[in-house]
Amino acid sequence: MPLLPSNFSPPWFLRNGHAQTLYAYLFRRVEGVSYCRERIATPDGDFLDLDFSPAGGRRLSIVSHGLCGDSRRPYVLGMVKALNQAGWDALAWNFRGWGGEINRKARMTHSGATEDLAAVVDHALSKGYEEIALIGFSLGGNITLKYVGEYGDGIHRALKRVVAFSTPVHLESCARQLAKPVCKLYMSRFLKMLHGFIREKMADYPDLFNDLGYGQIKNFKQFDDRYVAPLHGFKDAEDYWSRSSSENVLESIRVPTLLVNAQNDPFLTEECFPKEKAEKNPFLFMEAPLSGGHVGFVDFHSKGAYWSERRALSFLKDGNF
Repeated sequence: MPLLPSNFSPPWFLRNGHAQTLYAYLFRRVEGVSYCRERIATPDGDFLDLDFSPAGGRRLSIVSHGLCGDSRRPYVLGMVKALNQAGWDALAWNFRGWGGEINRKARMTHSGATEDLAAVVDHALSKGYEEIALIGFSLGGNITLKYVGEYGDGIHRALKRVVAFSTPVHLESCARQLAKPVCKLYMSRFLKMLHGFIREKMADYPDLFNDLGYGQIKNFKQFDDRYVAPLHGFKDAEDYWSRSSSENVLESIRVPTLLVNAQNDPFLTEECFPKEKAEKNPFLFMEAPLSGGHVGFVDFHSKGAYWSERRALSFLKDGNF
């Protein structure tokens, strides 16, 4: 499908991509979401913590957060609340080690770890839901798109819709973008939070994890070369980025999928707007608002929902393209 027009119009003082990104991160508060936690086992002997917010229906939306996030981030809570108000049960899953307790295995939920999302979907299917939707943000968006693309025609018939926001479908260019001085604030924050994860893993796996000289790491190239690639069977950071990018499988998506990336997202590059792939795949819809930042899309709706939540619900409801 061709590039879709977008009706998102941010407040005049939040048109800048950095303003959208930082306002949503620093100032948003979402009340009224109550979770019931379930822990499921993964096939490799680890676990994932899932937070359910039921609305009493037979439809479920699975929400995947971004790097260093969790189920209680405002953008996740906002989406869960909007889903519940529309009659959808919601399941927000936490990546390995980010749900409040460090995971057992040495590995992480990385950008290409579709097997973890597969375990979550399988668990949801076991509950008998008649309709399932997937919603992903940032890294969670990449995992979501990659999962759907990998399954292709074999995707379960209960999976009806997919939405991905602020998604780095081309990981290498985004890693290089975040290494630029203009993104130093974001990069420093990521590295600080990832350092906490590394320090926790050191206690269980001293032969695999150490943080000697961690302060010299300044970008994802250095972090992924040192930790992510060797832990997960990749040759190096470039190999990890290449094999984990959802861009590789967008042509294989066979369920209606909406990709929403803002043109002023400070994390994304031109490669993250795959117009030609969208034009060739009738199941892939791409929307590129002029503004929105990274996981921002801030506006001041009377009911407290951000534009991204209303847009997702519109797509889930009737395939509003």
